[in-house]
Amino acid sequence: MNARSIRFRLAAWHAVFSAGIFVLLASLLFLQVRAYLETNLFETQARRARQIAETLVTHVPETGDAYVARQIETLYAPELGNRFIRVTRPDGTVLYRSAPPADQTFDPAAVPALRTPADPESTRIATLPDGSTLLVAAARALTPASGPYLVEVGTSGEPVRQLVRHLLILLALGLPLVALVATGGGYLLVRQALAPVEQIAGKAEIITQHNLSERLPVARTGDELERLSTALNLMITRLDDAFGNSRRFVADASHELRTPLTIVQGELEALARDPATPAGLREQLGSVLEEVERLAKIVQRLFALSRLDAGEAQAESVRFDLSALAAGTADQMLLLAEDRRIALTCETSEPVFVEGDRSRLTQVIVNLLDNAIKYTAPGGSVSLRTEERLRHPRGRRHRRRNSRGGPGPCLRALFPGPPGSARGGRRRRPRAGDREIDLQRPRGAGGGRERCRPR
Repeated sequence: MNARSIRFRLAAWHAVFSAGIFVLLASLLFLQVRAYLETNLFETQARRARQIAETLVTHVPETGDAYVARQIETLYAPELGNRFIRVTRPDGTVLYRSAPPADQTFDPAAVPALRTPADPESTRIATLPDGSTLLVAAARALTPASGPYLVEVGTSGEPVRQLVRHLLILLALGLPLVALVATGGGYLLVRQALAPVEQIAGKAEIITQHNLSERLPVARTGDELERLSTALNLMITRLDDAFGNSRRFVADASHELRTPLTIVQGELEALARDPATPAGLREQLGSVLEEVERLAKIVQRLFALSRLDAGEAQAESVRFDLSALAAGTADQMLLLAEDRRIALTCETSEPVFVEGDRSRLTQVIVNLLDNAIKYTAPGGSVSLRTEERLRHPRGRRHRRRNSRGGPGPCLRALFPGPPGSARGGRRRRPRAGDREIDLQRPRGAGGGRERCRPR
């Protein structure tokens, strides 16, 4: 996938944003659960401390220390419940301290003593020498004669830590899953959101100057995509109008030019046939007539081209000999080459049959030879050759094959750059200053398509 594409960036942004939200919510959940468990545990220990202080310790002067110790063992069973209970007299001596718990998670004797707090109730986290912690709640018990006793009830914080640790592991394992789901969901959402863009691009690729009546699909979403589609359709409408105006101008101009050209040609022919016309002037009139005929052909071709663009005419596809067509066209261009002192030769060893529009291909050959003569220095030579071969001679950089892998008819026009580059009339290889033009028609291909590629 392209990392610079909008689809990738939106999907990645969605995944990162979703993962960030998950991490934030997971952190808040983790802190909230841990605080809730610790607070709930502190409240439980504080409630037990109040019960012991109010129901047992306040009556120590009447019941005695031994009775209080037995009642604590009987009612609360600190060893079995893995709890810590300690009752301290006003003078700081211990009235009762629970035995080590059944799970041996802490040592009651190692729990540091607490001075009598100023508040009736308090909570603290006591750290033992082995590094373990104990959640302890303390409550004061007032006796009329002896003063305040201190009741401490605590439990190990290890169960809370284990529960919080398990929650953290679950959240950590859920993060990749959330990121994967967010990435996949974001990709699908972006793909669905960009589906109208794909439809617009696909439709735009098939719209050319010949089917400007087509329009892009408009997604009725009321957003930027709808405005973009509407704006592009308006642009295509303007292009259609511009191309239509251009075609109409070419058609109208060629149509309007045919009449005056016909009149001029008729007047010149009448003047040339007039016996009173001097011989020198008659020769000049012949040259002017040739140019008028050439201009008339150009106008006729413009008119035919406008009809083809408008779809009013179809190209005529026939089978004919490309070699004969090239030879005849070269003969017609020979006079132009002689005027520029350029040697024009045409080599046609054998017939080469192609299928296509004869008039269009004639125009192509005329354009090739006209450019060759125009851009060749006086004294040079232009060679036109038609041939059918499997590949170019050894050492040539390019290989020309038809679309099905076999040989195809080929017409080549080769003309050198500076004059005198050919040696002794020998056929030389193309060099950096030469121009080589290939016209190839693949054998077996339908539709009369010719390819002209200058190199």
